[in-house]
Amino acid sequence: MDNRILIIMVLIFMEQIFAQLKFITEGEGFIDITDDLNLFIKENNLHSGILNLTLLHTSCSLTINENADPNVLKDLKKYMQSIVPYDCYSSLSQNSEKIYYEHYQEGADDMPAHIKTSLTNTTLSLSFQKSRIILGTWQAIYLWEHRFNRKERSISVHIIGEKN
Repeated sequence: MDNRILIIMVLIFMEQIFAQLKFITEGEGFIDITDDLNLFIKENNLHSGILNLTLLHTSCSLTINENADPNVLKDLKKYMQSIVPYDCYSSLSQNSEKIYYEHYQEGADDMPAHIKTSLTNTTLSLSFQKSRIILGTWQAIYLWEHRFNRKERSISVHIIGEKN
């Protein structure tokens, strides 16, 4: 059988879904969204495929990290705060001049949140099988809020997969 015909036959059985999922954050920190994503896959009766996530904001991130020891997330937050301080940062030159952010219209956390987002991810592409995202034993998917206050965050979801 010609390979091109086989590929076309496989694509006929694939489902494509576009959606938006919304999450409420309680300020700076992590929200484990793994179960919400697995539930979305299951509710759409999908067996296997690819899940693409795009966070529709410039002051929060998506990350995959450990879900067993909460100290990992605390340490990540503290480390990020140490390399991206609020109000200003010190130049890397010999005189260590203080440089103040020019973008601060929404508060002291505004520009640092944008920098943190630039250093991390706003998109993830994940595979799933048996209606569950394929992750390691101690892994979870987190929405990482970089702002101080409660926010409503939207994630664009694009799935291409086989139905159950």
